[in-house]
Amino acid sequence: YGLVFLGEKKEVNESMLDMLRALVIALTVIFFILAVLFRSLFEPFVVMFAIPFGFIGVVAGHLLLGENLQFLSMLGFLALSGIVVNDSLILIEFMKRMRKQGWSRLDAVVEAGRVRMRPIVLTSITTFLGVSPLIFFATGQAAFLSPMAISLGFGLLFATVLILLALPCFYLVADDLHDYCCRQYRKVFCQTK
Repeated sequence: YGLVFLGEKKEVNESMLDMLRALVIALTVIFFILAVLFRSLFEPFVVMFAIPFGFIGVVAGHLLLGENLQFLSMLGFLALSGIVVNDSLILIEFMKRMRKQGWSRLDAVVEAGRVRMRPIVLTSITTFLGVSPLIFFATGQAAFLSPMAISLGFGLLFATVLILLALPCFYLVADDLHDYCCRQYRKVFCQTK
């Protein structure tokens, strides 16, 4: 005996698999674009570290509002990935620029957090406020877009806090690991920093 899903359930499962493929392709393209931009594999890895923070916010937002995760929720997470990468890119790029100017690693991280906190928080809050009517007040035909808005809004709020707190810490840890690998395997890891 076997259980076979047909109809709408089958289509939803196929759509979710397609969404997963699209997410993998999008993350791969983002990684390669960042690698070309930074001329390194180190910084893109640090920038993309923030994406799972957004998913935590997506799940928390759905739990808070009593919604189920569905296809449109995943579509919102896909859009969220690009915004989260943008916020972390702003922070990492500023840290990198400060280090090129001769700042110590820790001072550059602290200064980047101080200077870039305001633009990151403002863009996140304005984006959340922009989608909040769909989150809290959607009725009629627009109500089906609510899960996508929940993913985008709550994922962005949660990711912003973690980007400002955890990403600088991860940057310091990853930089230590990079320096260690440079000492051990100079030819492979130390082209440019």
